[in-house]
Amino acid sequence: MSVIESPRTGAATKADVGIIDCDVHPLPQHSKSLYPYLARRWQDHSEQFGTHLRQPFINTTQYPRTAPLICRRDAWPPAGGPPGSDLAFMQQQHLDPFHVLKAILIPLFGNVASERNQDFARALATAHNDWQVAEWLDRDERLRASLVVTQDDPVAAVKEIERCARDGRFVQIMLAPRSSEPLGRQRYWPIYEAAQAHGLPLGIHSYGIGGHASTGGGWPSFYMEEHYATTMGGPAVMSSMVMEGVFEKFPALKVVLVEIGFAWVPSFVWRLDRLWERMKGEVPHLTYAPSDYVRKHFWYTTQPMEEPARPEQLRRCFDWLGWDRLLFSTDYPHWDQDDPSYAFKMKLSPAERKQICRGNAENLYRF
Repeated sequence: MSVIESPRTGAATKADVGIIDCDVHPLPQHSKSLYPYLARRWQDHSEQFGTHLRQPFINTTQYPRTAPLICRRDAWPPAGGPPGSDLAFMQQQHLDPFHVLKAILIPLFGNVASERNQDFARALATAHNDWQVAEWLDRDERLRASLVVTQDDPVAAVKEIERCARDGRFVQIMLAPRSSEPLGRQRYWPIYEAAQAHGLPLGIHSYGIGGHASTGGGWPSFYMEEHYATTMGGPAVMSSMVMEGVFEKFPALKVVLVEIGFAWVPSFVWRLDRLWERMKGEVPHLTYAPSDYVRKHFWYTTQPMEEPARPEQLRRCFDWLGWDRLLFSTDYPHWDQDDPSYAFKMKLSPAERKQICRGNAENLYRF
């Protein structure tokens, strides 16, 4: 478990430039918190049958006992409820002391992407979005939402995007990387068409079980492996979207990989470029090398930050990715949260820090 000592309000910290936190996780107070946003038919369904998910081990948790709900020990609100469920406490513990100018909410509960009953999944997605508006956005002007959709039902997903996009406080469309099929497949393209039409980036967050094991070789034995395996969805998403021609069809589409890391990108794309040089005849619909699509269409949140023994090696990674591609994130209230004052082990100039902690998100999300 982790406990982070928050800086004193008003104290001079490296975060004084004001940050935009691109990964904050809200949780409901209790299992019935979404009921006001669900029709009675689905409230009854939830009571009688509950969720019907694709993943195994649904009666266990993939998180260690030492970090219940994968959260910081000190993030449990004094007034009760799980971490991330009490806005006043979130303001006191996170938004105010860290000078958070904007925070993007990413709800992970409910397993909408994994629900087999698609009618229930559609109802849950709508409930998640209405809950974010009423319980969070309307109560703190600093908060922004991720639009929850049923990615395996693109027709319904597009309807939900059309419904919610009118509210400018939804700033991205949330997808899970472990989808039914690789995310580049044409079954998902209606979602991308709607995203491009509304200027909404796709926010692809790690986790999201989708029925598939977290590694290509099956389910790992240890939590440490599970934690690392969140990175593995990144190359699958990136290669599928590039090779299937998503960015040829949707040249203005933007993708944010959230909590999936970024240091793997240069070496992975080197390999893709090498293979493309030899086998480009198989994908004649691609106009450019894979690295060109990656550099144009992908952004990355910073947490979990890679920490090489020689911190300056991280600078070389940033140089390759592009300094305008990195979006600061804390992952509050999870145990491996990054404090903006200490997240970067290498030296940053004030301009570099401001660009990553604030400027890049302002440009991408049009804040």
